[in-house]
Amino acid sequence: MNRLSSSALSAGLIVGGALLWASVARPLTGNPELAIAPNPLGIARSPYGEVLAMAMQGPIDVFFHGAAEAPHDDCGPDCADHDHEAAPAAPRSGGLAAFISGLDRALSARTNPNPASPTLKRYLLCQTANKLRFAYNLDPAHYGNFASYYFFLTHPELGGQPDLTPSAVALARETIAYCLQREDDPRPALTAAAATENILEQLIADHKSGGNRDLTLAQLRQNLALLDQCLARYAEISARWEATGNWELLSSFRRDEVRDRRQLLGKIRDADATIIERLAQPAQQVSN
Repeated sequence: MNRLSSSALSAGLIVGGALLWASVARPLTGNPELAIAPNPLGIARSPYGEVLAMAMQGPIDVFFHGAAEAPHDDCGPDCADHDHEAAPAAPRSGGLAAFISGLDRALSARTNPNPASPTLKRYLLCQTANKLRFAYNLDPAHYGNFASYYFFLTHPELGGQPDLTPSAVALARETIAYCLQREDDPRPALTAAAATENILEQLIADHKSGGNRDLTLAQLRQNLALLDQCLARYAEISARWEATGNWELLSSFRRDEVRDRRQLLGKIRDADATIIERLAQPAQQVSN
């Protein structure tokens, strides 16, 4: 075979492959089951992602307060609620550390005496939502990541959209599914318990208001049973950590934080169980 025939054959194969790819790619790209969220370097939902998620809490806080807090109309130089300094002066005491701390505060200090415009607030809220979602995707099992994003979604005055509560419930269900797959750490089970409690709270509110007529007491008890499952999972993995000494690898502050969260969730669980039983009493009395 001469060189011309070989080149023609190669060109034909390339064209044929391109046509075949074009005919197959369209139905594949339209299939939602094949959609894959980008995860550069596999950082999201990895130990590295957990560290990055914790480091992001500061920048998120800056955007959130910039959108949620507006200066007073008569804000003057003596106002104690806002920092009017455009840049920090060199400190007379405290040395270099105090000066660097002042530079950090000046980075996010508001110097405009006028309130933030609606457009600026929408922009800052959009940035807040994006950063909260990004931090959540890095580590969905982190209680702070979930709680912050859920709080944002369940307050339309922050997100500016009236239909955010269903998105929050979907977020909670996604969190539960992810956290109950974790066997290496007891803390994700508490995050799953918190997400379950948030759903249960929403269902109880809907049941009381009559907003969801298809909701039954059996569904409320089912979610309560899921909450018990999450707490039982925490107890199981926590016992393994006790046996291996993993709890001692955490600081005393972190251990106290987890213990307090477990106690709080237990009290909320008992309160939810009492409410569900009270909601069931009228139906039982009617049936009798």
